[in-house]
Amino acid sequence: MNLEGNDAAVTDSRSSSTFLKSFFSFSITFVLMAVSWLVLSGKFEPLLLFLGGVSCFIVSYFLHDLLFPDLKPEYIIIFLRFIKYCPWLIWEIVKANFHLLYLSFHPRMNELIEPQIITFETGLKSDIAIATLANSITLTPGTITVTADKDGVFQVHAIDNESAEALPGVMLEKVAKVFGEKI
Repeated sequence: MNLEGNDAAVTDSRSSSTFLKSFFSFSITFVLMAVSWLVLSGKFEPLLLFLGGVSCFIVSYFLHDLLFPDLKPEYIIIFLRFIKYCPWLIWEIVKANFHLLYLSFHPRMNELIEPQIITFETGLKSDIAIATLANSITLTPGTITVTADKDGVFQVHAIDNESAEALPGVMLEKVAKVFGEKI
């Protein structure tokens, strides 16, 4: 029985699978970077397009495994859920801005502002979900994430009672839904 031939076939299939994952990871990273560069620069001159393409290629070649270390089909679903989450987060940021504006210009501002640090446990397990919730809280005016540990325990500074009572609330539920976690 020829075991060496079977080992070579298994090695070839693994290396081709690894190559395909690496190629798709590189391709997606390159496209995302190129589109971002085009949108942010707004320049369409041939020399700048060429230099932007070369820059995107070089960065994608060296860093594609940072964005997509292990390309899995569920990442597409997570990405689509995250895109759906972003408008909701932007709306929450706008509402919080108006709330802070109200607090700032209220005649009894000193009575309304009651800074406090609250602690709560989220039940989130993945690092990316914990980081997303921490960043979402910090992006929302009136709240700042002080600490967030790997066990999902958060300490958040809130500027008033209304901001403190809203935590973790709907934002936690939405982040958990984006990453498919049970809370």
